[in-house]
Amino acid sequence: MSTTSSTTATSFLSATQRYAAGALFAIALHQAQIHQTRPLGLSHDDSEQEERTSCSSSHSNGSSSDSVSEAPDLWIHENSGLLRPVFRFLEVESVAWTGLEETAGGSPAKHHVGAFLRLLSEESGNASSSSSQSSDQEVALSKAVDVMEETMGANPVSSQSKKEKHKEYETQCREKLSAGSEVKSTSEVENDPPKTAKDDHSADVSDAPRDSGHNDDEEPVEEEKMLSNQRKVTVLYEILSACLADRREENKKCTRKRNGYDARHRVALRLLATWLDIKWTKMEAIELMVACSAMAVAKEEASKEETKSPKSKWAKWKRGGIIGAAAITGGTLLAITGGLAAPAIAAGFGALAPTLGTIIPVIGASGFAAAASAAGTVAGSVAVAASFGAAGAGLAGTKMARRTGSVDEFEFKAIGDNHNQGRLAVGIMVSGCVFDEEDFIKPWEGQNDNLERYALHWESKNLIAVSTAIQDWLTSRIAMEFMRQGAMLTVLSTLLVALAWPATLLAATDFIDSKWTIAIDRADKAGKLLAEVLLKGLQGNRPVTLVGYSLGARLIFKCLETLAETEHSAEVVERVVLLGAPISIKDQKWEAARKMVAGRFVNAYSTGDWTLGVAFRASLLTQGLAGIQPVDVPGIENVDVTDLVEGHSSYLWATQQILEQLELDAYYHVFRGPNLPEHTD
Repeated sequence: MSTTSSTTATSFLSATQRYAAGALFAIALHQAQIHQTRPLGLSHDDSEQEERTSCSSSHSNGSSSDSVSEAPDLWIHENSGLLRPVFRFLEVESVAWTGLEETAGGSPAKHHVGAFLRLLSEESGNASSSSSQSSDQEVALSKAVDVMEETMGANPVSSQSKKEKHKEYETQCREKLSAGSEVKSTSEVENDPPKTAKDDHSADVSDAPRDSGHNDDEEPVEEEKMLSNQRKVTVLYEILSACLADRREENKKCTRKRNGYDARHRVALRLLATWLDIKWTKMEAIELMVACSAMAVAKEEASKEETKSPKSKWAKWKRGGIIGAAAITGGTLLAITGGLAAPAIAAGFGALAPTLGTIIPVIGASGFAAAASAAGTVAGSVAVAASFGAAGAGLAGTKMARRTGSVDEFEFKAIGDNHNQGRLAVGIMVSGCVFDEEDFIKPWEGQNDNLERYALHWESKNLIAVSTAIQDWLTSRIAMEFMRQGAMLTVLSTLLVALAWPATLLAATDFIDSKWTIAIDRADKAGKLLAEVLLKGLQGNRPVTLVGYSLGARLIFKCLETLAETEHSAEVVERVVLLGAPISIKDQKWEAARKMVAGRFVNAYSTGDWTLGVAFRASLLTQGLAGIQPVDVPGIENVDVTDLVEGHSSYLWATQQILEQLELDAYYHVFRGPNLPEHTD
């Protein structure tokens, strides 16, 4: 088999180890697809959980197959374009590909994972200098990743400052909204006993600490103890490089539409890291290392073009797939990822941006040189740099120049500290209950994660109008009387059963209707705009996490529905969290939306959110409502946050705590109450 460069000359792994690494990734990829509709942490029958038909039946019109080759909707099928390019990069012999695909899609994963881990742990038996050099390079790479992880870690002072600012924001919101008795004032809250999170086990959520889980795939595999930390890091590094290098051959039946970091690849890597007992923060450090390596290569390639005219150079960059700008400025590469400058790379890792620190003094110049050299060769392909190119100006430059489909305002604003750092995953946060311009930003500012995060600022005039109208209604005489009598929860529970509204309540909410109808319409249209942004790749070809509350959750759902109209699989969106979503259950395309999300899909609801029920009563009467009850669709993780949400407007400040307790970086489903220990990975 011919390749543009020899992996065997640069890989730290032997041929057998690369075969085992490819096999493990194939198994993880298939399991990740199964878990789309049968997530880990849920009480499924083990035999049913592992059947291939659980994928083929839910992903290919209900038909099942005894062979991967006959089930083209499987992620491990040749037509997906996900697995064979990885085999090709790792230089796994092509005669073995079909067998590995059938193994991954066949008998239970636990029957094979241990065996391939044992293969990975075996040394080549070749005591040559090259073998010794590979071992030294593994150690150097591992040290470099450790330091990168440390530099990415949250600053304790900064983290504490964020918490204090978020507490101030909560206090401000409470004082502003406590005139209506849906939300308590700060003094009332301080006198309340501490609340604990409620876990809706009937809705398939588990809060059990990881070591008491009931599914083997939630645990590191026993055989991982046979592998050194250096070997684990090397395996993940090389597989990620293979995913980004994207060595696809011509296949007209391939369903994968774009180059780059596919969301399904990232979900499979999450599962593989779990089996290897590697913390996800370390995997994120590996992502950054690979990104830096790729951009160093791109810089080298770009410098060769300096003598050519700008026009011809630009044409070649475009042909090579780098659609964003790649400019040499003062010897520093500004490789565009989602429209933002990545870390400054001089020679290899010689000049990491100051925000990341430098790893040279930590492991010594010689060890660093080995790591930098190795990193540059393993990921050494312009195709890797092209993988996270972006079309146009990127998210930070995305602002509507004109009115589009009656949507007047649609703009992304950068939040958090992770910009200009070459991050390979993006978070888009969408507010929906908004009383002030700052409510688009402040609910999301206190988060500590490694995503490159953006807040969507949309239709502020309409959102503020409807939120204010609802708040005014809450302070009206009739609403206050209903609340004083404790009648609102009775009304809500009656609605779900008898589908009847008290006439006096109906009359009192008429003035909300017109504003709510407009806001719903704008949310649906803005959702379509978000789908267009993602399809154009303005975020860079990187996995996206979407989180939204209230009308923002509806916007995200409509985005997923729109994606499902043209997309066949979950290439773009990795994770979704909907909180207090005004989305009816029975007449919406939940299954289609779920198929657009490669990893976790969370519906957080409050059974006491009668404000949402009042505002959305037309749909509630007949179709159910996701914001106040579970959604019975395979693969939706329903979380009851009733004890954390006093009223609909409290999502403004409660969202951060809910996200912390969801532990989104865990592969499996988690909702950790405040009194439970944090998971360490």
